[in-house]
Amino acid sequence: MIGLSSYAGVMESLTNSAEEQKPSSPLDNSWSNKQESSKDQKPGVGGFVLVHAGAGYHSESKAKEYKHVCKRACQRAVDRLKAGALAVEAVAAALVELEDSPFTNAGMGSNLNLSGEIECDASIMDGKSLHYGAVGAISGIKNPVLVANRLLNEAQKGKLSAGRIPPCFLVGRGAHDWAVSHGIPPCPSEKMATKFSLSAYKRNKRKMELAEKMDTGHNQTKKRRQSSENENGSGCLDTVGAVVVDLEGNVAAAVSSGGLAMKHPGRVGQAAHYGCGCWAENACNMNPYSTAVSTSGCGEHLIRTMLAQECSAAMQSEDAHQALLEAMQNKFISSPFLASEDRVLGGVIVLRCCRCVEAQPSQNIQGILVEFLWSHTTESMCVGYMSAQDSKAKTHISRLPPGTVPGQSLAIEGGVCRLMSVSE
Repeated sequence: MIGLSSYAGVMESLTNSAEEQKPSSPLDNSWSNKQESSKDQKPGVGGFVLVHAGAGYHSESKAKEYKHVCKRACQRAVDRLKAGALAVEAVAAALVELEDSPFTNAGMGSNLNLSGEIECDASIMDGKSLHYGAVGAISGIKNPVLVANRLLNEAQKGKLSAGRIPPCFLVGRGAHDWAVSHGIPPCPSEKMATKFSLSAYKRNKRKMELAEKMDTGHNQTKKRRQSSENENGSGCLDTVGAVVVDLEGNVAAAVSSGGLAMKHPGRVGQAAHYGCGCWAENACNMNPYSTAVSTSGCGEHLIRTMLAQECSAAMQSEDAHQALLEAMQNKFISSPFLASEDRVLGGVIVLRCCRCVEAQPSQNIQGILVEFLWSHTTESMCVGYMSAQDSKAKTHISRLPPGTVPGQSLAIEGGVCRLMSVSE
């Protein structure tokens, strides 16, 4: 299934803009005659955020809650952008909001592991400095993304005493202790569990105990594996993430997850792995577009395909929609690294941008052209997006059409946003 949405206001259909976006250099683009007037735009205010509340299954009964948390996350990021924050600060703010929601599998309310404990993964990447910070299997920290962000910030300060290289990725108890020593308050694990996550744990534990009592023959083993895949595919893959571009054109990406339900203690998913959970890279001589990606889905599938980095690289092609479609099909669903998998489950949000300038008699309209997309092979994916010029965020739950098989089909949608500022 391939779809593309058209949005009102500063948004427009990505397919309709394809013919308009063929500049000799994407870094110095000229506005098309079809661009809207900037008379209602706020000069000097810019930035755009796209968030996701996971690729998995989002029931109609909880659709309102998922959309609401996406709106809040977008607003939090935009508030930071309007205050002059860079993209990396805004994307961290969006993730904190997503982690604090009891309806997402990140931070508060995360899935419990086999031992009935919460262990979280998170990472963040700054497209300007190309620095990255991550934590894996961390317990007792309410907002893992803040630890990842602090690791990134500390690494930017340079070497430690005696010439030691600062860490960019910490796990387990070491990550927790480092966070506390750097001023991030601990949170008892029992306070991070919610009624929903606890009831899900008890339900899953009963299912496992029942399965272990049954015949362990080949057919039954296969059935149990399929049952586990269905369970994970239908509701336990709701990693959260965000991608942001600020008015200076800097991009950043972040991702956070509680991991698969009933995972083995110590398991680290894609949300913490470099090139797998998120990716952000500002434009340079070799790459004409700035790109940012955040992923969700089955961590093992995303790790083995390094999907975040693959999608970012694909976005340097002329047609963003076609590039993402091919990346999801060839680098993920049909990846030789996942040839043994019956269903390949995952989703991504992507943005790419380039600078644009339009000369007028009395002023220059400078800005950034942002193309944003999401794609998933899971039953659904909840996203939200907002520019600093919008009064409120827009949200959408993308779903595979009836009759398609999750893990074997994909959906892809997106749009275009123009961020403008006026200089006399």
